Amino acid sequence: MKSSRKAILVAGAMLAFVPARAVAGDPVAGQQVFRTCVACHHADTERNKVGPHLVDIIGRTPGTVEGFRYSPAMIRFGEEGNVWDEETIGAYLADPRGFIRGSRMIFVGLRTQEDIDNVIAYLAQFSRAPAATE
Repeated sequence: MKSSRKAILVAGAMLAFVPARAVAGDPVAGQQVFRTCVACHHADTERNKVGPHLVDIIGRTPGTVEGFRYSPAMIRFGEEGNVWDEETIGAYLADPRGFIRGSRMIFVGLRTQEDIDNVIAYLAQFSRAPAATE
């Protein structure tokens, strides 16, 4: 009885560290696509540029990076209960100004779903919360 309890506890502990689903994109390819973003964003260090840093973006409430001055539209988007998950980031990267009307981000968006998936996979490396796909 003791050994079966121990096995269950060990298995449960191991599952706590494994994301339920893997990110769809390729982080190496995402790093290449992210080159268009580095003028405004850091992904690997908590330092703001023209845009907020993107460390721990997955699971974060939009408009909440300390020290960054967000547009009222982005703050409102976060206050409405939205969270940057794979789906939300993907929709935003496809059409930032269309997805959040009044956003200050001047980038027009990524052209392909593959690029979006790859950038999300790249950003997931710098987030504690795992990104997930179906």
